[in-house]
Amino acid sequence: MPAIRPLARCAIGLTLTLAALHSAQAACYIVRNAQQEVIYRAQQAPVDMSQPLHETLPRIAPGGSLVFSVDSNGCEREIDKLPGAQYRQAVASQPASPVPVAPPAAVSGKAGGNAPSQAATPR
Repeated sequence: MPAIRPLARCAIGLTLTLAALHSAQAACYIVRNAQQEVIYRAQQAPVDMSQPLHETLPRIAPGGSLVFSVDSNGCEREIDKLPGAQYRQAVASQPASPVPVAPPAAVSGKAGGNAPSQAATPR
């Protein structure tokens, strides 16, 4: 029976760790601009949460604030007035593609663009 105790302790520790990780995830993210207007509300984080918020949030809402909660009440009605919202909504409504799609700002008229190709003429 002594061999079962370390296994039981490990199982309990794993269960507690998973419960803590699950409860640490937010269910609703709300971004307010400098005028305190709600410009984003959704269950998906508006910024990369693995990066410091003081670096990522000013890129999308200068002078704004981010509030996140484990309560998803009211988050069902999404609001997305962040820069690039129309592009994100268009991409989200398309079926998944095996080829990554570049945002419109990243597409240039340089070589490989939308210009018709010219056939090489022999000399």
